[in-house]
Amino acid sequence: MAQRDARFNQTVLVDTTPMPDHIPKVEEIGATSAPLMSAAYFIGDRCKAFNDDFMKCKDEANGRGEIDCLKEGRKVTRCAASVIKDINTHCLDQFKAHWECLENNNHQLWECRRAEMQLNNCVFDKLGLKKTIPGTPEGQVPVHLRPKQKYAQLALITPSPFPLIIWASSFFYITVLFGCSAVNPVYVCVNISWHHEWLHGFLLNL
Repeated sequence: MAQRDARFNQTVLVDTTPMPDHIPKVEEIGATSAPLMSAAYFIGDRCKAFNDDFMKCKDEANGRGEIDCLKEGRKVTRCAASVIKDINTHCLDQFKAHWECLENNNHQLWECRRAEMQLNNCVFDKLGLKKTIPGTPEGQVPVHLRPKQKYAQLALITPSPFPLIIWASSFFYITVLFGCSAVNPVYVCVNISWHHEWLHGFLLNL
């Protein structure tokens, strides 16, 4: 057994000393990484002002942000907790489906776009919060709204089988047309052509 302490010993990173009584108590959010990732953009939408104040305070604190910015930090925590609570109240099923998908897919957002779209619609309708990715180039479709996810295992939108049917019917028509001279060129070619045109028009009108 090794006799030296671990290089990254977590005991030195955790201070169990309770906060002084004069500092208001704030409950922690209590969510794990997958629910927090699922709700992150909605937290950013509602809590942007509080987040900006906290980051500005830390930048101006010269290394004492953890102590000097407790007030701003409490506001961030309360706001984030309110978002989680509201999502659980109004969009619980969609929220659970999305963060469970993230949990089962190594937190890869592009694998869960279908569940994400349902969650985004519910949160926007019920809470008025919208997912916006900072830094998205102007004039381009944001990555979470694209119908095709480049690295996803499942397509966001299930492709329609009708184009394949039309292509197959066209291929069948051309094949028979070029090979009909050995049978009965007039009867076979005319009938195959008529059936193809009827099938093609029927599928286009669906």
